[in-house]
Amino acid sequence: ALAPLTLLVCVTNTYHTPPVCSRKVEVSDFVRYHYNGTLLDGTLFDSSHTRMRTYDTYVGIGWLIAGMDQGLLGMCVGERRIITMPPSLGYGENGDGSDIPGQASLVFDVVLLDLHNPRDGITVTNQQVPESCTRTSVAGDFVRYHYNGSLLDGTFFDSSYSRNRTYDTYVGQGYVIAGMDEGLIGVCVGEKRTITIPPHLAYGEEGTGSKIPGSAVLVFDVHIIDFHNPADSTVVTVTSKPEECDVHTKKGDFVKYHYNASLMDGTPIDSTYNYGKTYNIVLGANQVVPGMEDGLMDMCVGEKRHLVIPPHLGYGERGVTGEVPGSAVLVFDIELVEMEEGLPEGYMFIWNEDVSPDLFAEMDKNEDKVVEPSEFTDYILQQVNDGKGRLAPGFDPYRIIDNMFSNQDRDGDGKITEAEFKLKADESAAHDEL
Repeated sequence: ALAPLTLLVCVTNTYHTPPVCSRKVEVSDFVRYHYNGTLLDGTLFDSSHTRMRTYDTYVGIGWLIAGMDQGLLGMCVGERRIITMPPSLGYGENGDGSDIPGQASLVFDVVLLDLHNPRDGITVTNQQVPESCTRTSVAGDFVRYHYNGSLLDGTFFDSSYSRNRTYDTYVGQGYVIAGMDEGLIGVCVGEKRTITIPPHLAYGEEGTGSKIPGSAVLVFDVHIIDFHNPADSTVVTVTSKPEECDVHTKKGDFVKYHYNASLMDGTPIDSTYNYGKTYNIVLGANQVVPGMEDGLMDMCVGEKRHLVIPPHLGYGERGVTGEVPGSAVLVFDIELVEMEEGLPEGYMFIWNEDVSPDLFAEMDKNEDKVVEPSEFTDYILQQVNDGKGRLAPGFDPYRIIDNMFSNQDRDGDGKITEAEFKLKADESAAHDEL
């Protein structure tokens, strides 16, 4: 009589195939999978699900029973299959000594969650690069980006969007996991890309202890918001210039300009056009961020410019609460509307004509041999109104005059004597008085 047909090979039956399968398990790959193990009669002898952790191992190099080594080959992440094996490919004549009897055929219901190879590097896919990309990131740049992080089977573990703030870091210098350090090199502002990172370039065999298991492949969908380098200066692009451009702005000038301000991704911040009036400052007086000072220099009335200001010349790491994120690159489109020439450096008041030799006597209206604050103020304002003198533009004239008076009032008694009174030309450059 013929002996019963004996199962001598491993049989696989796939009952769920994922819609996308970019890679299949090969010999020497490292896999993470869940399984239920039963005998042919359905008796359950083991399950990774009950332990709430995957089984993690290399495939095809003898770390598994032979049937599983064979049965896992060719699987896709997300695939589910039944692997049936004879005793010779399982635990043989003696079984495992506890739950699996000798000469038992085994059935494993497997779902593959993850695979990689120790030789893998990162992979970059799904790139969406903006049409205009004048610069790409390099090691040492500081990058602001959003991301969604998931495992290879789609399990979500983290997102910057949920915190409503970008992740900000230097790249290429070890501040982030090695795979992300590499994946953020060569990106453009506005670019979107998917970065797949094997565990040896991520959190390794240990994982993070919570949301990221050991030996997990990570998938990051990133959106680059902006980047800069600490060595960057303000980038000034002239977009329009009047034919007559003979007078240029310089330090000390009082300027009036319009601007539209935004972030690098186009998010609007502010605009003077919304208020129907210009923004007015004195150049060199630290009334705006340094990058704006740079962008307004050597400009003529009617000129328009496009400014890109790195954060160390803008609002720095802190930003402006509710308006400008920390470490944000700023974009300004500006137009110079009006300018008034400033005074020479160190002066808050100058004479437009020769100084009267009887200056002190002219101030001392009541001829009491001292100049009171009111006499001093009235006299300086009269000189300005008559066109004989100029106060530094853009500042409160009364504050300037008070400062001038204080500098002349050497002993601080609230009045100026003729002995105290001196012209600017007779003083050290540290004073701003006459």
